Amino acid sequence: MSPRTTFLSKLIGLYLILISLAMMVHKQATVMSMNALIHNAPVLFVIGVIAVAAGLAMVLGHKVWSGGVLPVAVTLTGWLMLIKGSMFLFLSPEVVYGTLFAGIHFEQLFYFYLAFVLLLGICLTYGGFKSTTR
Repeated sequence: MSPRTTFLSKLIGLYLILISLAMMVHKQATVMSMNALIHNAPVLFVIGVIAVAAGLAMVLGHKVWSGGVLPVAVTLTGWLMLIKGSMFLFLSPEVVYGTLFAGIHFEQLFYFYLAFVLLLGICLTYGGFKSTTR
């Protein structure tokens, strides 16, 4: 396993664990913040710029589509960040709201989505700390 894959899996995994736990503890504040974010076009644009930059960095720096689940999961994470950031940049707030908030029933399935994110974070963190770098 490459050192870059190991580092990124630890970074992304720990980030997902911490963020998902914080969001679970503060459900109402999270839902209100997400709703406000999606309806605020300037803030949505800034978040999109940041997400595109982070996604591009991962896509350009980690193009590994073989070697096991961990490298592919890290690569897919970069692509998903790039796609989501691009959606924030190019789609109207109304479309983003209908697709990424109301369309997936975020508030109703809040704990389901966060459990998935938490599980992904645990898997990436475990894989990153367990792997041997070459």
